[in-house]
Formats: sequence, C-alpha cells, structure tokens
Amino acid sequence: MQNDHSQQSLPLYTAEQRVRRDNTRWTLVQGILAPVQFLVLLTSVGLVVRYLSTGEGLAAATISIVAKTFVLYTIMVTGAIWEKVVFGQYLFAPAFFWEDAVSMVVIALHTAYLVALMTGWLNERQQMYLALAAYATYAVNAAQFIWKLRMARLQTSGQLTIASNTGVTA
Repeated sequence: MQNDHSQQSLPLYTAEQRVRRDNTRWTLVQGILAPVQFLVLLTSVGLVVRYLSTGEGLAAATISIVAKTFVLYTIMVTGAIWEKVVFGQYLFAPAFFWEDAVSMVVIALHTAYLVALMTGWLNERQQMYLALAAYATYAVNAAQFIWKLRMARLQTSGQLTIASNTGVTA
C-alpha cells in the first residue's frame, strides 16, 4: 500500500488551540455537563423503559425526557462557545465536524420529541420510542466525543495524528 502524500497529517489541536482549550473555563463546563447529561440519560432511559414495560410512570418519564433535552441544549450551546474559543467558529470546526453533524441529528430528535409532546403529534408510547431513538443517537454522538478525547490524549503523548479533514486516524 502506498502512502498518500497529498494528505498532510495534522494534530487534533494546534499548539495555540491546545493552550486556548486548556485555559478556557468552557472546557471545565463541558467536563462537568457531559457526565451530568449522561446521568440524566441513564435515569430517563430507566423511566422510559419502565413506562413502556408497565404503563406506569408516564409523568416521570416525560419530565425526565424534557430535563434531558434541556441539559442537551445547555451542553450544545456551551459546546459551541467552547468551539468558538478554541477553533474560532461556533460549530463544524474541521476537528469536530462529524461530532457536530451527529449532534445536529441528536438535537433534531430531541426537539421533535418536544414538538410531539406539545402538539400531540404522537401518542405517549410513540413519544417514548422517539425519545429512545434520540437517546440511541446521543449514545453514538457521546461515543464520538469520547473517541475524540482519547485521540487527543494519544496525540498529546505523541502517539497519534489525525489526517486533516477526514476523521481518519492513523
């Protein structure tokens, strides 16, 4: 297999971006909100599955989905601010393009749930299934971010580079 010299391997963060990442309070905010969102997700999944299994706890499941959605909106807004500070643009910086793209799907599904809830567009069971679809997509997105954090740590230790604008690791 030949090496493709047309693609230059770049680190996830430039030295300047790493300094901005390490010095902004938004990194800490993201570091706090991410596990909070995950805990809200786990609680909500339990409540939704309980409702779907037993027919009990609709109000608790609904409240948990709304709470999860608002935590998602919060982490998305603060994440966009973090991306602006670190990369100079609010969303779709090349280093996080695919994570942001999937985040848009996650937000769309959570927002669709709120619309269904407020308009009666779907019945309660359908709303719960929509929430579970949103959660499954969120799980994919969370895995993307965890993978990216792992790659950043490997890069910092000098073990890895990311091919520019491809999302391919080497």
